[in-house]
Amino acid sequence: MQFTPYLNFDGNCAEAFAFYAKLFGGAIVHQSTFGEMPATEGMPPLPEPARNRIMHVHLQLKEQSLMGSDAMPGADTSCGGYQAPQGLWVSIQAADVAEGQRLFDALAQGGQTAMPFAATFWSPGFGMARDRFGTPWMVNVVAQA
Repeated sequence: MQFTPYLNFDGNCAEAFAFYAKLFGGAIVHQSTFGEMPATEGMPPLPEPARNRIMHVHLQLKEQSLMGSDAMPGADTSCGGYQAPQGLWVSIQAADVAEGQRLFDALAQGGQTAMPFAATFWSPGFGMARDRFGTPWMVNVVAQA
């Protein structure tokens, strides 16, 4: 079993995933827009502002995945509209302090730092930041035994 974070965005999913692919060294293996969806009977008309938004993206990072999509513009948050992430953080386990610092600095740039990257009692490096796309991240360096 594997858990895969599925991130939601308000129109900047493609930009965010291009950034994540470069930062994490992964490859986008699928990306499609709402405008590329085949029409089906009974489906309501697609609003023009939604056509270029990402319906689904899949970023492969070795054996890990990260997925996401844009919300429908103007939709209620209970029915596919955008709502900023709450009550969760995407946690990254870095192999060493240098890698942890690199990841944290890139994620925090243009975003908001909740906890600066520094040594803690459980880790030689840990930090929390919400990136410029609104995704909350925790970067943790695995403690050496």
